[in-house]
Amino acid sequence: MNQALWVAKTGLDAQQTRMSVVSNNLANTNTTGFKRDRANFEDLLYQQVRQPGGASSAQTQLPTGLQLGTGVRVVSTAKDFQQGNPQQTGRALDVMVNGRGFFEVLLPDGTSAYTRDGSFKISPQGELVTNSGFAVQPGIQIPEGAQAMTIGQDGTITVQMAGEGQALEIGSLTITDFINPAGLQARGENLYLETTASGPAQNGTPGLNGLGLIEQGALEGSNVNVVEELVSMIETQRAYEMNAKAISTTDSMLGYLNNNV
Repeated sequence: MNQALWVAKTGLDAQQTRMSVVSNNLANTNTTGFKRDRANFEDLLYQQVRQPGGASSAQTQLPTGLQLGTGVRVVSTAKDFQQGNPQQTGRALDVMVNGRGFFEVLLPDGTSAYTRDGSFKISPQGELVTNSGFAVQPGIQIPEGAQAMTIGQDGTITVQMAGEGQALEIGSLTITDFINPAGLQARGENLYLETTASGPAQNGTPGLNGLGLIEQGALEGSNVNVVEELVSMIETQRAYEMNAKAISTTDSMLGYLNNNV
């Protein structure tokens, strides 16, 4: 196969992957706590036809070499954990992390997952859970008869019981942080899993040691910038078209050789 055809083919594959990333970002524009992805590219191995610094004579060396690239690939996708815009809801069970950190939830298999989505609900057993029914950690039990719930910026949860004048503290929300949040594995359902790349989970009190504060009655919106994503889409489309044009041009050149030489 002609090398130019293969190089252009890798460009088509890479731009198709980037378009998938951009499409996923746009699809999650209104997803609570969603963090946009960015596709990272790298060039492939080079063919060393003439080595830089090689001898061109007994007394001289080549100042440059002849290296032919073999294409491109998408090496990774990186999450951008920049803070999303707050969306005021006024709902007592809606909370957001203003700053670094994640809420920890317990999955059915007993492992922990982490989320920026604080749109919590109450289960039939009175537990504080996510939209998918996963229990928030540490476990929060809402007592029967609670009329109002307040969540402080430090995560302290108090409820007002019927017939009682003093609020009752029932627990507190903690925040979990990672040395490298970009190393977390996206699981879906607005959840992330710990990996070796992310480092171990570090639990703490909101507002301390660089952790974010808890804001009640608000949710963190997606940090997707629609204008930036549309520009990325146009760039991707143009790059795809240019790689397709390279294939068409190379094919025409090969056809000319076959028919005229």
